[in-house]
Amino acid sequence: QVQLVESGGGLVQAGGSLRLSCVASGRTVRNYVMGWFRQAPGKAREFVATINWRADSTYYGRSVKGRFTISRDNAKNTVYLQMNSLKPDDTAVYYCAVDSTRSLLSPSESSRSDEYDSWGQGTQVTVSS
Repeated sequence: QVQLVESGGGLVQAGGSLRLSCVASGRTVRNYVMGWFRQAPGKAREFVATINWRADSTYYGRSVKGRFTISRDNAKNTVYLQMNSLKPDDTAVYYCAVDSTRSLLSPSESSRSDEYDSWGQGTQVTVSS
């Protein structure tokens, strides 16, 4: 069983930046698709970004494309989410997750939360206006 721990959340003003990290332990995740999702109060969990095992293919949710960048360091068993030009609508709990059934992205499935089998506890991101 893999454990995922997110960090890097906090309070930031609109237009600012944050970098989230997610460290995996228990077993390596280097061979698998990793993703970030977020959930705001009263809203459904939303897909943010995903990355394949070699970090040469990524896919982003429409609301964050061009502002957020997902990356990974397989030697450190870590995935990152660089968030720039933050908006109040980005306020949410951010979760990382691993899809241990895939190494490569599936355009139709890698944005679905039910494709991911291990999740972190989340880190709060609050963007003030």
